[in-house]
Formats: sequence, structure tokens, C-alpha cells
Amino acid sequence: MTRSISIALLVISASGLIACNSGSKSSSPARPASEESISRATCGPGSRPETGMQGRVSQADHDAGLAEMGFTCNTELAGSYFTPNAIGTVGGFKVERYIDKTGRECAYYDSTLLFPSNVLDMNVGVNVLDMSDPTKPLMTARLVTPAMLSPHESLVVSQEAGVLVAVMGNPAFYPGIVDVYDVSEDCRNPVLKSSALVGTLGHESGISPDGKTFYSASPGTPTLTAVDISNPSLPLPLWAGNYTSHGLSLSDDGNRAYLASGNGFGVLILDVSEIQARVANPQVREIAHISWDNQTIPQNAMPFSRNGKAYLLEIDEYSTNQPGNNASVTTHGEFVGAGRIIDISDETQPRVVSDLRLAVHEPENRDVIANDPGAFNPTGGYAGHYCSVPSRVNPDIAACSMILSGLRIFDIRNPEKPVEMAYFNAPVQPRVLTVPAPASNWAMSRPAFVPERKEIWYTDGYSGFYVVRLTNEVWNP
Repeated sequence: MTRSISIALLVISASGLIACNSGSKSSSPARPASEESISRATCGPGSRPETGMQGRVSQADHDAGLAEMGFTCNTELAGSYFTPNAIGTVGGFKVERYIDKTGRECAYYDSTLLFPSNVLDMNVGVNVLDMSDPTKPLMTARLVTPAMLSPHESLVVSQEAGVLVAVMGNPAFYPGIVDVYDVSEDCRNPVLKSSALVGTLGHESGISPDGKTFYSASPGTPTLTAVDISNPSLPLPLWAGNYTSHGLSLSDDGNRAYLASGNGFGVLILDVSEIQARVANPQVREIAHISWDNQTIPQNAMPFSRNGKAYLLEIDEYSTNQPGNNASVTTHGEFVGAGRIIDISDETQPRVVSDLRLAVHEPENRDVIANDPGAFNPTGGYAGHYCSVPSRVNPDIAACSMILSGLRIFDIRNPEKPVEMAYFNAPVQPRVLTVPAPASNWAMSRPAFVPERKEIWYTDGYSGFYVVRLTNEVWNP
């Protein structure tokens, strides 16, 4: 069993490694990506700052016991639900927050980076937490239907419709079984409405904000599928298109789809209004696409607006020695895509206006940090994975899971000049299995936010679920 789990851990991946290019319009012009990290946070009272380079947890930090204590900057641990000394992986790729009709507050998160690497920890499926007391999250259910056992990066919630949805997925693809749960009545005890083979080759996903259309996506196969879940008990395929897509997000009206790594490009913008309008035999139209100089594997692009201007918050994963549309994954490569903000006020001419990068992402620092614990993890290391914002309208901050560097928080009030404002790098737990990496952080989940309590929720693959509270008045929503 140990050998099989070790092999599984070796192939844990945040995305499909198959890059797929197909014909499309000529690439929209993009500003050359910055090769400079943004300014590091100024840490106030109560912080336990990093000892050296921005984002780094060095071997010396481990040897001195500092990594075991963790690093904080303008943050504090408010609560957690984690597995001490986990054998496999016990945290995954998504954290979702939902408040039901009666005001009960819940968290949902997938419990592994690759099923069944969580079996030895007796921690399978999607975990449901009662967050009535965020300092003491309470497990109320585990969802173990097919898609929830292995949702990979597809777990999503519609706040408007009160549904929790996922497609069965893995690093390449799984059969597209889509599970739909109703969480609106009692978020602590989701009710399964359907589990049906209506997606195609799952890996990631998207959902229209109204909760009526779910998209099953795969970056390794051109099998983007739209599913009607307006009746959660009877999901129906609406459309299937020849598009590769990692993560995708939908505009507030559901008429635009923003595909990360869509057909090989950094971001592809699609007009999906006919799908949203339920036109018979809907047609999808390509609006524009954009790439950038240091592109690795685009993970997700989320729309938001600031002062009436439209943007995308995008993040790449992995590293490479050959950046661009045909980037191939390289263990601790020279180039790390990290994050960026893209101006889409003219959606036909998207342009990168700023970058979310740490010092550990910069090419000139890669050799210096190469021997840090976990740096050569083939599915992680010092790279980005997911970013999110607390609101799509005028968000003040963005939070990003950056694997070995933990949870990083940025001030984006000026989207063209973001500033790091805080971070939380969880205490490193001892490891029984040190494949594919020794004990380290493995922060890969998309965060969720509780602005009224200044909280950010995220998971770490090696330990579990964390409630992080921002301190020192750095965030005043």
C-alpha cells in the first residue's frame, strides 16, 4: 500500500500536462510580462515574518525550527480543521463558502490533490464544515459520490442557486460524471439531486453565477461541455465544443466565458450568450485571446471590476524553461508564470497591466532556492496555483495560493500597481512519506473570503483547512 500511495503522490498534478494548440485568431497584443516581483509586505505587530527572500522557506528555516512554527505577516490563525502528521494529501484545490436560507454558514473543500492519496488518512471526498464558530470548524458530512470522491479542480458553488457541483476529474481526465447537490436549505447536510454522465472528460469547471449552467472542462482534450442544471434533478447537456480549457470563469450575466489556456492561449474569451439564452443549437463565438512572455500553464482567470473598469485576475501554475503557448512543465524551471491582472475594458484587445509575483518566482533567484525543501516537487515547488477576490465589484484585495510560499494577499485597489500586504505560511508538519517532496507547505486551493470578519479560508494539501484572519488593519472592507 505504501508503494502504491508513493506512486500516486509522484503523479499528483494540478493540471493536465498535455498542451493542446488548435487554430484561432491571431493573438491579441500583450504587454511583455514584468520580470520584477512586487514590493514585499511590511509586517506589523504580532507577525512572524520570513527570514529572507520574499516567499522563501529555506533549508536553514527548517533546520532552525522556524518552518515548524510557520510564517505570518499581518495575519493570524483563527481556526483550522487539519490532519496532524498526514500520510497522504488531505487538502485539495477549492474552498467554497455558502450561507443557506436560515443563515447557517458552511465551508466545502475537496480533501486530496489526487484520489486516493487521502485514503491512508481516512479522509476521502468533499468535506462539509459547519462554520458557526470559525475558530472551531465542525465536520458535519463527507460527500463521497463519484464526482465528489475525485473532483480534481472542479468543485464550485452557485451562491444564487444554492447548488454545489463537481465533475469527476484527475490530472488528465475522467469520465464526465457530474454531481449536483442542493445546499440551500441546510448547508451542513447537502442533498444529492443527481449524479449523471453528462459532462465529458472532467478536470476543471466553470459555473454561471445564476447556477443554471455548469461547464465541464479539460486542458488535455478539446471537450468543453455545457450542462443545463437549472433543474438540479435532471441535468442535460446543452453544447459541446472543440475547446481545450483549464479553469474557466463566467461573466455575471453568463454571456462570456474566460478560458485559461483555452486552445493553447493564455486566456481565450468566448461569447456564450446563446448557451446562456438556451438557443437551440447554440453557436459560440471567439472574441479575443491573449498570451504573455513568461507564460507557463494558465490555471484560471476570474473577472472583476474596479472603479467601473473590467479586469481579469489570472494565475499560471508550474514552471518551465520554454515559456509561451507551447510551454512544457519543467521541475523547478527558470520561468514561473505566477499571476497577473489583465485589462478587458476593451474585450477585443485584452492587455496585461500588472503582475502578482514574488521574489522566488524571478529567473535570477531560481538557482539560489533550488535546494529548498520541496523546490523540486514536480507538481508544485515555488509556483502559483489559484487566486481569488472577495467580490467581483471593487475588491480591495486578492489572495493567492502559492504552494511552498503559502497564502499570499495583495492590495489591488490600483490594479496596475498591486502591492503585497500580508501572507500566511502554515506550520510545516512532519512527513512519513517524503515523495514527491519532503515536509513543506503545499498551498494549492482557491481561497474563500469572509469580509465581515476579515477572514480568508484555504487548504494546504499536507495538513488541511485553515481560517486566516488579517490583522493590523491592513484590510478594512
